[in-house]
Amino acid sequence: MSLYERIPNNVDLSNDKRLLRALEHWLPNYMQWWSDMGPEGFQADDVYLRTAVSVEPGGWAHFDYVKMPDYRWGIFLAPPEHDRRVGFGDHFGQPAWQEVPGEYRNMLRRLIVTQGDTEPASVEQQRLLGQSAPSLYDLRNLFQVNVEEGRHLWAMVYLLHSYFGRDGREESEELLERRSGSDDKPRILEAFNEPIVDWLSFYMFTTFTDRDGKYQLLALAESGFDPLSRTTRFMLTEEAHHMFVGESGVRRVVRRTCEIMRETGDDDVRRQGAVDLPTVQKYINLWFSLSLDLFGGEVSSNAASFFSAGMKGRAQEPKYADHMALEGAYQMGGEQIPLRNAMNEVLRDSYIEDCEKCLERWNRVIAEHEIPYRLSLPDRRFHRHIGAYSAHSFDPQGHRLTVEQWNERCDEFLPSEKDFAYVRNLMAPGPKGTPEIGKIAHWISKPTTGIHGMPFEFEYVRREQ
Repeated sequence: MSLYERIPNNVDLSNDKRLLRALEHWLPNYMQWWSDMGPEGFQADDVYLRTAVSVEPGGWAHFDYVKMPDYRWGIFLAPPEHDRRVGFGDHFGQPAWQEVPGEYRNMLRRLIVTQGDTEPASVEQQRLLGQSAPSLYDLRNLFQVNVEEGRHLWAMVYLLHSYFGRDGREESEELLERRSGSDDKPRILEAFNEPIVDWLSFYMFTTFTDRDGKYQLLALAESGFDPLSRTTRFMLTEEAHHMFVGESGVRRVVRRTCEIMRETGDDDVRRQGAVDLPTVQKYINLWFSLSLDLFGGEVSSNAASFFSAGMKGRAQEPKYADHMALEGAYQMGGEQIPLRNAMNEVLRDSYIEDCEKCLERWNRVIAEHEIPYRLSLPDRRFHRHIGAYSAHSFDPQGHRLTVEQWNERCDEFLPSEKDFAYVRNLMAPGPKGTPEIGKIAHWISKPTTGIHGMPFEFEYVRREQ
């Protein structure tokens, strides 16, 4: 099978021989990376996956059984907009670029590489989770997230190969050489070096870290470099499912915990084999704070440069009245920050508002069971490693702590080793390994609906016999 047939695309790949040769060279290395770092133990199984075969409404979501190494990782750009213009910054109103502006070449490559590095990183973080899946439904959702992260890597590699020549080819190789958590060649962003060894972490990651991905993609979708804008706009259609997997997963964990508390009258649900709500809160504190760091520092000259160049805007830039952002200021801790320098914080504000809505949906489940407990987001100063708050310690309410106070109390706020050990043990593989059709682990409730109209009792993953 030729590369063109292996990779569905709408970029006329078959007629671009130079690009075709470059991707032919990269493909075997990608497949070796997937074999080494993709989901362990399931490469020969048939999985009921959604595959994009076009950008049309009826084509981007084709469902069928496929072995993950045979998944058709495609290259798709959203349809072009007629006479599209740069929507913000110093080039506001000028025609969008179809080629890389020379003066912004390094900046644009840095943005694409950083985004691209997150995609294989999350696959590496999650590669062992399939062995402890609570149900076939959840196992299939994990693999859907994994293969789509692989496709998103292809999307960024296409841009690197197409527009950055030898530099782009070298960057593409390095995307396959870094490893999540490696001491020698770690991933670029710290949250993507954190281990994900249990399903509660996976649900939190896809809730909070993939939601950061949504806002980064929304900002890049405004880019005046049109190929990047079109690429990320299509990626957003797939990112929505990743957040659904996370948000609904946490909700199902919370629902099951509440059900057990009501059924048994026992507030200590660990004795009943469930995840207690205080532990859920600690996981929220961990993954939300790690994800906040992904937006960068509160005051950032890089963010100002990205905005002024027209390379990375605000999420949904058209909703703002002033697209130059030369006069405005951002209020932060009594200081007036020039608006362009505060673009990371503007994007972080939108993200936090979105996360608050997510927490309300989880709290609605708790309220339905008449349990006097509320989950909450920690203050944005809590557990930060990047930016203005990284030099000090704060509790989840935002009160400053001494180093001694933090060391004494950190296990109140974040999962302790005992918490992690309990959750890992709770979610350890059963005696038969892979869940049976229609069965689900004790610590999580069933989903309300299945995938693509199929029932929960569907064989979402067919194990090789």
